[in-house]
Amino acid sequence: MAQRLPEKNFLGIERLVGRVRSAARKAADLNNVRLLHIEISYAVRYLLPAESVETFYLLFPDPWPKRRHHRRRTVTEDFVNTLSAAVCKGGVIYIATDHLEYFRKIKEIASSVAGLADAGIDLGVPSSKFAGVFQQQGAPIYRVALRKVSPVR
Repeated sequence: MAQRLPEKNFLGIERLVGRVRSAARKAADLNNVRLLHIEISYAVRYLLPAESVETFYLLFPDPWPKRRHHRRRTVTEDFVNTLSAAVCKGGVIYIATDHLEYFRKIKEIASSVAGLADAGIDLGVPSSKFAGVFQQQGAPIYRVALRKVSPVR
């Protein structure tokens, strides 16, 4: 995507060092890519200024399917509020997962956050490694694009 859009800047955030190294190898010749080896919730909350991001791509966050592990999930109401604060007016938060129950929870959370609306668009995001694996297994990919809108008063 960074190759396709050289006029845009991309910031990759990942907590697993192996994935950061892999992304760094792929982006070595690109001037519009930066990578952070950090937990995304921390980066968005403390490092990104308000209304500084045009589009967030949250691709295949760990669903932590066991009920006792749900507290470890990345997509929570607090996190979506933090994303909403960092995204600019008219900006988009794009989320993809292969886990239906998690997707339903994400949609529920998104509907409770003021100032976000289902954008009903496909952003043409290139297939990721995870998307390819899940599609080979015949698993459907669930996607939602949320646009930041002015809250209704």
